[in-house]
Amino acid sequence: MAKFNRYLITAALPYANGPVHIGHLAGCYLPADIYVRYLRAKKADVKFIGGTDEHGVPITITAMREGVTPQDVVDKYHKIISDSFSDMGISFDIFSRTTNPVHHETASAFFKKMYDDGLFEEHESEQYFDTANNVFLADRYIIGTCPNCGNPNAYGDQCERCGTTLSPDELINPRSALSDAPLVKKLTKHWYMPLQNYEPFLKEWLLDGHKEWKNNVYGQCKSWIDNGLQSRAMTRDSNWGIKVPLPDAEGKVLYVWFDAPIGYISATKELTPDWADYWCKDDTKLVHFIGKDNIVFHCIIFPAMLKAHGNFVLPENVPANEFLNLEGEKISTSRNWAVWVDDYVKDFPDQQDVLRYVLCSTAPETKDNDFSWKDFQDRNNNELVAIFGNFINRTMVLMHKLCGGKVPVFHQEIKDATDDALIAAIQQGRKNIEESLENYRFREALAEVINVAREGNKYLQEKAPWLLAKTPELQAANQQAIDNCLHLCLQLTANLAIFANPFLPFTAKKICHMLKVVDRILDWENAGSLKLVSVGYSLRPPELLFKKVEDEEVATQVARLHERRAKAEAAKAAAAGHTASGEVKPAAEPKATIEFEDFAKLDLRVGTILEAEKVAKADKLLKLLVDIGTEKRTVVSGIALHFTPEEVIGKQVTLVANLAPRKMRGIESQGMILMAENAAGKLVFVNPDAAVDAGSEVR
Repeated sequence: MAKFNRYLITAALPYANGPVHIGHLAGCYLPADIYVRYLRAKKADVKFIGGTDEHGVPITITAMREGVTPQDVVDKYHKIISDSFSDMGISFDIFSRTTNPVHHETASAFFKKMYDDGLFEEHESEQYFDTANNVFLADRYIIGTCPNCGNPNAYGDQCERCGTTLSPDELINPRSALSDAPLVKKLTKHWYMPLQNYEPFLKEWLLDGHKEWKNNVYGQCKSWIDNGLQSRAMTRDSNWGIKVPLPDAEGKVLYVWFDAPIGYISATKELTPDWADYWCKDDTKLVHFIGKDNIVFHCIIFPAMLKAHGNFVLPENVPANEFLNLEGEKISTSRNWAVWVDDYVKDFPDQQDVLRYVLCSTAPETKDNDFSWKDFQDRNNNELVAIFGNFINRTMVLMHKLCGGKVPVFHQEIKDATDDALIAAIQQGRKNIEESLENYRFREALAEVINVAREGNKYLQEKAPWLLAKTPELQAANQQAIDNCLHLCLQLTANLAIFANPFLPFTAKKICHMLKVVDRILDWENAGSLKLVSVGYSLRPPELLFKKVEDEEVATQVARLHERRAKAEAAKAAAAGHTASGEVKPAAEPKATIEFEDFAKLDLRVGTILEAEKVAKADKLLKLLVDIGTEKRTVVSGIALHFTPEEVIGKQVTLVANLAPRKMRGIESQGMILMAENAAGKLVFVNPDAAVDAGSEVR
């Protein structure tokens, strides 16, 4: 393996249009910080680069929604994001901004060199134009009717009702989100990077040269390259961003995914005058930490840009994580279904390491994973409190009680096999943690830290020094055995501080404080040593490293999640209840009056959905098995655009039980489920507000 003399570690630049949530932390910032802290402990020459991405459509959309300027938006959220990272111990060497002058200069110069070298293609194409505002519109500024579900307010890139990915040309009656004006198409010129020209380089460098990359990263890149790369526009029509540095480019800015990764370079320039050592010398190891949605940009487009420009090192690895879900559902900022980092810090002061621990323990390293508040509670109480914290607290308490508050001597002449086993566990722990961290397996490394603490508890239980000191006479006779036990436990405590430091930095410092040792002890060269605390040295009284999370705290957080989502969906529904012109959407026309006898003909029953599956070749249909007490019925329901099969299993529903059977897609449907449609066009179940027996009659 190549020897690297310096390390350059980057973490994806978050958009400065909102705060960061736990999905962001778990995706790239926490693993990057763990890796950097480990490298620093090894005394490596390492720079950790971060910042906010302050250009692009999301910024301008947020500004429009909040009625402020884009600069106001990025100023506000840069501070919130920066403070959140700092509070959580994400230890950037610099946290910069893409609106800084040095970045504008760097990105402009990068583009201009590629342009001067003839590496761009110029193409004219027709794009939508808002005549009222005299601007070309990005996809998100175009709204219209979704061709899939009929949502009248779908965006030009996606319908948020049914989730379908769209292009502006697919919308029915597209219009401007800025003015509600009908759109026209006008010719516009842009500069494209012919990515297909870099396929041979990418195949050799990436597909042949980096087969050790994570499967999710390598597989996605291979699919893109195998399918053939196309020219991609590197400029956009906008007034917000880095202006294209050409005389005939009025109203055009650099594409945000051209501009943003150059932010790593410009931030390094801000950090050190020796920036070129980190970006241009072959003995630098460049590692990008990102989420899976950024893989193509960091593994194909940015490396192609670096290769085209010349003189820059290429990433040695891009250990991208998958997505973190929340309470079994996808995190959604628009529905406020998220745990925001700034809120967590307020609700759980001085417990940053608990969140770091849980997010690392459940990190989506190879597949999407889930965060739940119950799991947060269990991992804190059963692992941090009951294993890690318990061992250190017992050690410190017993040392003060049985050894006079001082580090006891170790008597080599009575060392036994149990002592040797603990010493071996410490040495093996160092080796296992180091190997896992070197290979970006952070969950595995953290599990090994807990395993070492578990070995400490096992050792302490076997030695049982409290039993050896049940009486003053017994203690006097067994003091050497007591000394050996607690001496090794104290050395293990110091080792646990070293092992845990990349993951739990606040906790590691607390342990150092109790042991009265300087932070220098956390250097990795000390890991595995049995001479970390000196014999005869007085130590501070024990303090609890972690406290239990109570049921009430969990219930409060879960309730808050649901309350926030309900408010967000209500606001969204209210907005969707207006047409683009601001008029309230008319309610459904009332139907003709019926007699009571007509209503009495309906047999409405409460049913429980036992099974659900999609109907083949029918996007809107689910096949359900519904228990109505006396029998189980097959019902075909047109709700597949609103619910997955997994979401409806166990739901109680109101069923029209005496509806004549009807065949749908070859399946006989024996009833109809009653549904309601809210103002946002979302279907909701008409069901009892408390569980009742299947088959109960609805009157």
